[in-house]
Amino acid sequence: MEINLCLNLNGLSLSHQDAQGYKWVRWRVWLCRLAAVLTLGLLLLVFHWRPRLGVLARCCSCPLALADVLLIRDISGQQHVVEVLTEEMEDGSLDVLGELENAEWRDTVQLYKEEKTLLRFYLFEGLRYVWLDRKGAFCRVCWLFNLRGRRIYGPNLIYVPVKSYMKLLFEEVLNPFYVFQVFSITLWMCDNYYLYAICILLISMLSIGISLYETRKQSITLHNMARLVTNVTIRRKSGVEECVSSEELVPGDCLIIPQEGLLLPCDAALLAGECLVNESMLTGESVPVLKTPLPAGEGKYSSETERRHTLFCGTQLIQAKGGGPGGGGAVAVVTSTGFFTAKGNLVSSILYPQPINFRFYKDAIKFLFILGCVAFIGTIYSFVVLYRSNATWVELVIRSLDIVTIAVPPALPAAITTGTIYAQSRLKKQGIFCISPPRINVCGKVSLFCFDKTGTLTEEGLDVWGVMEGGPVGFSELVPKPRLLPPGPMLSGLACCHTVMLLQGQPLGDPLELKMVESTGWEPEGDGAVLDAEFGGHKVLAVMRPPVQQRQGQGTSVSEAVAIVQRFPFSSALQRMSVVTVARGGHSALAFMKGSPEMVASLCRAETVPSQFSSKLRSFSSEGLRVLAFACKPLDKNTDFRTIERGEVEKDMQFLGLLMLKNLVKPESAEVINILRLACLRTVMVTGDNILTAVNVAKSCGMVGSDEKVIFVTATPHTARSMPTLRFSLEDGATSSGQNSTEVITWGLYQGGFGYHLAINGKSFAALCDHFPEYLPKILMRTTVFARMTPDQKTQLVKELQKLNYRVGMCGDGANDCGALRAADVGVSLSEAEASVASPFTSKTENISCVPLLIREGRCSLVTSFGLFRYMALYSLIQFCSVLILYTVKTGVADMQFLFCDIALVTVLAIVMGRGGPSDQLHPCRPPASLLSLPVLGSLFIHTSMIILGQVAALLITTSQDWYIPLNSTVLGTANLPNMEDTSVFALSGFQYIIMAVVVTKGYPHKKPLYYNVIFLSLLLLLFSVMTWLVLYPGPLVGQLFQLYDISDMNYKMLLVALAALNFLICFLVEVLIDLGILNCLRCLRGNRPSKKQYKLLHALLSDSPSWPPLNQTLSPTDHTVICLS
Repeated sequence: MEINLCLNLNGLSLSHQDAQGYKWVRWRVWLCRLAAVLTLGLLLLVFHWRPRLGVLARCCSCPLALADVLLIRDISGQQHVVEVLTEEMEDGSLDVLGELENAEWRDTVQLYKEEKTLLRFYLFEGLRYVWLDRKGAFCRVCWLFNLRGRRIYGPNLIYVPVKSYMKLLFEEVLNPFYVFQVFSITLWMCDNYYLYAICILLISMLSIGISLYETRKQSITLHNMARLVTNVTIRRKSGVEECVSSEELVPGDCLIIPQEGLLLPCDAALLAGECLVNESMLTGESVPVLKTPLPAGEGKYSSETERRHTLFCGTQLIQAKGGGPGGGGAVAVVTSTGFFTAKGNLVSSILYPQPINFRFYKDAIKFLFILGCVAFIGTIYSFVVLYRSNATWVELVIRSLDIVTIAVPPALPAAITTGTIYAQSRLKKQGIFCISPPRINVCGKVSLFCFDKTGTLTEEGLDVWGVMEGGPVGFSELVPKPRLLPPGPMLSGLACCHTVMLLQGQPLGDPLELKMVESTGWEPEGDGAVLDAEFGGHKVLAVMRPPVQQRQGQGTSVSEAVAIVQRFPFSSALQRMSVVTVARGGHSALAFMKGSPEMVASLCRAETVPSQFSSKLRSFSSEGLRVLAFACKPLDKNTDFRTIERGEVEKDMQFLGLLMLKNLVKPESAEVINILRLACLRTVMVTGDNILTAVNVAKSCGMVGSDEKVIFVTATPHTARSMPTLRFSLEDGATSSGQNSTEVITWGLYQGGFGYHLAINGKSFAALCDHFPEYLPKILMRTTVFARMTPDQKTQLVKELQKLNYRVGMCGDGANDCGALRAADVGVSLSEAEASVASPFTSKTENISCVPLLIREGRCSLVTSFGLFRYMALYSLIQFCSVLILYTVKTGVADMQFLFCDIALVTVLAIVMGRGGPSDQLHPCRPPASLLSLPVLGSLFIHTSMIILGQVAALLITTSQDWYIPLNSTVLGTANLPNMEDTSVFALSGFQYIIMAVVVTKGYPHKKPLYYNVIFLSLLLLLFSVMTWLVLYPGPLVGQLFQLYDISDMNYKMLLVALAALNFLICFLVEVLIDLGILNCLRCLRGNRPSKKQYKLLHALLSDSPSWPPLNQTLSPTDHTVICLS
């Protein structure tokens, strides 16, 4: 059997960079099984938490070719254990992969042998990696054209498993949190804390039940979203068409797309015909996109670079035409299946989210270890105290271990997510959807935000401002309405050079192109065999007919209908699009091109470009107009236009003229940019438009102030005739009169009290990165406008800014900005979809007003997470101190007292503490992200000291009373209850739980004041009243329930309440002083340390460099001054 590969495809990609092979060792496996039995399953639990240890214990290292198990380190540094699977195949199938690889995937595949062999592979995050002997590695196979490919790829399914409740329960119970809970409950039972243990058990069971329900519900939702099985038609090599299930599709299958379209179950490259596609699931872009056939050529296919020719899985194909025998339908070749598809990528990002490199989450883990050390110290202390009190060994062990369950709160990691959950709920109500909740906290630390221009800062729709024809003799007069143009190539180009399609009689396409076609008065018409015959038998994609008045009034051939027979769609990288048209009867053929003026002019014959081209373009762009250039070229009418190459069409063109469109700035843009600037957040524009247009928009929306100058950065690459150069020039050209005036203007620019902004285009940015890397950080620090940037350059820019330690946000429309949105720390896509692969955040608001809202919610969530973390830590420390103090005097805390403090006080307060919403304004100061900073650790230390002093003071006040009765020293622990010592310590500690909830709840400047959180405030007052009642007059029944000693001295009780009030005042005052920076004086002792953030160091160094940038000087890579950051 023989199958020819007609495309040059990059089919193999190596597996993870760091993969180690291991082979099972029988005696080790049996030894581990024995150890698991002896440890009552504890060893298996350790292996479950740390699979790497299980592999090292039961396996030995071996070459990958012999491995049974792989230990993989992914790009984020996390380690995973995967099992190598085998499947029986016919011998020779795997050799084909090696042959294809050596032949760069263009050889003919021939399979003759029928012998059996084993295919070795593993599955990781849904993707299959196959072992190839020639590579000596596991490779991700993306292309394999042979009929046995189904065995290699598996079914074309994005399978999201829905686990049974029993399996979910088993996995949930083995979570370290619940294992710790089981340990704690068992310990409390042994210590006779039956009521408390039973309540915690019931709460844990309720929590597990809710968690299992939500997990399974989300799994079912994702399973239903991911699963897509339908019947499709494929064409075999023999030409026979066959209807098969989409599960059977493999790369290389020839897919027949019906005229009415379908929901695509795979990624495919379009080979024949055109498709109108709704890609909102993928990009968030609600406007349908026209897909055209993949051009012939020897280049390697990539779905990213050939997006205009690629149909993505999960997208809705609205209409297909031009690919079938009768003009209907289309033909495509399957390129990816399952998790290899675009939809698979989206599902994978939800199932396996990448870990977030955020200091707050790292510090939370470190702080748990600190609390563990505190618990260890407390365990030793309690052991010594109880040993000296002649406690039994059972009591020694139980009471010492009990300290661990108190000092390390198992609910701490769950508690800090409460703020994020509330923030996500508030964002959803505002029309902002999030598929990565941990990134909400990251929003609070954003220091720079990038914005796309068209559709983001400016309106999506454009109004035609005017058109100007051009030629060798110059430009004609400006025509305000294109329909007033005389019949000719310019009018035909405006009417035909687009990708507008008809769907049920309604034109669909890019808003700019719809507006352009509308301005000409021409109307699109459907296609079919009749139209093919009308236009010389050419395969017609669309027909454009002039208005009836024009046809009647002129009566010339140029006013007749024109058929579009080939389209080369717009590409952000190429900055242009083109079409091929034929006249009625096929008597003449013309190619039209439109795109960025600079690109179009470079592809035109020099003698056809007016000499005033640059000045006119500069003039129109400076006014903020969107400028498009048009060109045309006659073609041989006998050419086969279906196979003509783009490069052949788009060269030696004749320049036709310019189309100007007014792109209005959205009214919200200037207000939002001003809000961000007042909050000291840097704003940057990244656009594919002309640099002068971009600068004008930047001035209109306030990115560049009215009193601020713009300096253009021009870098040229190395050529055969010249060396790379770098030049800085003012926008108004005022420094062109020589070095002396340059010095004067430079002095005025930097010393005159107003700032400057740099502006650079994509070509200069590329040359800067390649030839002037030493200048790149400095230029990035001062550049506000990045124009004519390709999608890849946008992504590269985001990554370069992150290297300067910026927390980068990106806001775009989700179409050309997908890479940058995903690369940014916070990506916001303005889209109708609730979730898309484009970015972690999706806003239904059609303007950038969602950006300050997202930052405010991020700051509020981060501050709330900080407060909850500190509260849970202080709660543990309050209880820790109470227990140790009472252990010291040979007593303990009552069962009901534990229950009241943990459930009624702490849990209820922690749940409602995070309900406070964000502040209405963005403050210039960002919230901290480090839990191990001096203010956090300092406040915890001081508050803990106040807690200890307060409880000790209550105990001392009690023992100093005349009516005080000492404890029975022959009895230990709760057997001594009720007693005066426990009653006094419980009274004060109960108030301390409430006090700390108030102290650590931050308001200004990132959250609304405390009184806005009505539920929290009401609970505080209620719980304060309850505690006051328990201290002053609990009554005999309640006193017996809580095992409180009946003290009749009301003055003493009032003194305890006053002590609690004093404790509150001191802690509140300390917190206010810490917020005002009182602890910063300690930093003076160590001296001023430079910031660790690169952009802050660069800012300081550039502020001390008054002569940078050097204006009107041509720099080369050799004569530069490097700013060091060491």
